[in-house]
Amino acid sequence: MRLPLLFLCALVAGASGASAVDLKLLTTGAFKPVAQEIVPIFEKATGHKVRMENDTAGGLNQRIGAGEQFDVVVLTQQALERMMGARLIVDESITPLAKVGIGVGVSLSAPRPDISNVEAFRRTLLRARAVAYIDPSSGGTSGIYLRGLFVTLGIGPQIERKAVLVLGGYAAQRVASGQADIALQQASEIVAVPGVQYVGPIPAQIQNYTVYSGAISPKARDQDAAAALLEALASVDATAIMKRKGLEIP
Repeated sequence: MRLPLLFLCALVAGASGASAVDLKLLTTGAFKPVAQEIVPIFEKATGHKVRMENDTAGGLNQRIGAGEQFDVVVLTQQALERMMGARLIVDESITPLAKVGIGVGVSLSAPRPDISNVEAFRRTLLRARAVAYIDPSSGGTSGIYLRGLFVTLGIGPQIERKAVLVLGGYAAQRVASGQADIALQQASEIVAVPGVQYVGPIPAQIQNYTVYSGAISPKARDQDAAAALLEALASVDATAIMKRKGLEIP
């Protein structure tokens, strides 16, 4: 059950007289906009400090597998399930937080392209001068899916010739800078970029939702503080922020 964030923080503060703890939060880009709003509230209410680091799903997988220290991670549900039994996370701590689909972004000054159905979306991509999306080689969830989708739509070579591949961060920033005229990425990552209008999700028939979940490290500096942070990321307040940021409840 999702509870109000300040109520959760009050419980944490009331239940423990422990001193403040420095926590490290690893998160994928899709959930980063939510974490950026929740973390300051959590810090103010609990006294804990959170250092947040962002990476692609593939990047976080590699870092955790290599033994990087962290306290809480937000990653794809699939990736966390693959870690179960390997003592990389506390298996029973896995908590579904959000799901998000792939969306389309264009410049604020550009006319809204037609993405109302699969064929219209396909035509829009073919007409685009340059298409920005996450480089699949970086391990980004949306980039890996889109590479296969372009092939399925029969436009793989055409998109490859005008692709603006982004190794990390927000593909929509390439639209804001004028390097591309259309961006494809998780909706929450498009909404987060100033100067870009979110057109909407790609058609339902070809949509790909990713579920993001949180988990605690078995080597967390303070298990109770880490659990409190994870609960904050799953709170009612986080749910409201998610809706504003283009994410949905899983």
